[in-house]
Amino acid sequence: MDTMKKGRISKEEENLIKESIHFGLEQIATDLDRDPDSVLGFIKKKIAKGEMESPAWLTNRVTSEEQARFDLQFRPYWGELKQQFTEHELKLFQFHWARIISQFKDDVIPTEEIQVVDLIKLELLMNRSLKHNKDNIEQISDLGVLIAAERALEPDHDLDHIFNMERQVASLRASQESLNKDYRELQTKKNSMLKEMKATREQRVKRFEDSKTSFSGWMTYLISNPDVTKSYGLEMEKMRMAMDKEKERLSEFHKFQDDMVDQPFLSPDTVKE
Repeated sequence: MDTMKKGRISKEEENLIKESIHFGLEQIATDLDRDPDSVLGFIKKKIAKGEMESPAWLTNRVTSEEQARFDLQFRPYWGELKQQFTEHELKLFQFHWARIISQFKDDVIPTEEIQVVDLIKLELLMNRSLKHNKDNIEQISDLGVLIAAERALEPDHDLDHIFNMERQVASLRASQESLNKDYRELQTKKNSMLKEMKATREQRVKRFEDSKTSFSGWMTYLISNPDVTKSYGLEMEKMRMAMDKEKERLSEFHKFQDDMVDQPFLSPDTVKE
C-alpha cells in the first residue's frame, strides 16, 4: 500500500530540503516520505525562481536543454506566449528556446533573451504562414479536380457551380500571393534580427574579453612600447599639474555674490584659519 505523502510541500519540508539538498534526491525523498519526481519538480521550481541553489547531483541529472525548457515556464512573458500561440507552436517554441539558450549556458543578458524570444516568434509565424500556404495549395488542387469533373458532365454540367468554384480558386490564389509576401517579409526581418544579434553579441563579448586584459599584460605592452609609455606619462603629468594648479586656485579665499568670503575647495590640506 502506497503511504507516501501527497499535496503541497510544507515550509518545514522546504527547510529540510534546503538543509539536505546535497545529500541526493533519493535520500531527500525518503526523509520526506514523498515521491522523488514530485520532490524534483519542487526543487527545480525553487531553483528557477532563484530561491535555492542547484546541487551537483541535479546538474549531472538534468541537461542544459531540459533546464532551459523548465526555466522558460517561469519567465514573465510565458503567459503571453500561451495566449498568442497554439499548443503545438508552444512546444516548438520550447524546443528552439532550449537549443539556443543552452548553447550560451549562463552567458545571456536580458536584452539578448528578449531578442531570442522575438526571433523564435518570427520563426513560428513563418511556419504558420507556410502551413496556411500548404492548405491553400491543397484546396486549390481539390477544387481543380472538382471543376474538371463538373466540366466532364457536359452538356449537363452546372455552370453556376463551376463559376463559384473558380471564384474560390481565384480567392485562394490571391491569398496565396499575400501569404508568400508575408513569408518573404518575415524572412527578411528574421535575417536582419540574426545579423543584429550576432553583431551585438560579438561587440559585448569583445568588450568582455578586452576588460579581462590583465595588469601584467598591460605593463608588458608599455615596456615593449617606450614611445607609448612616454606619451602616456607626459599626458598624466600634464593632468597632475593642471589639477594641482586648480586645487591651489580654489583653495584661496573668494568673495561670492552674496559678499560672503570663503574657500570653494576645502580639505585637510587646504583649510585655513
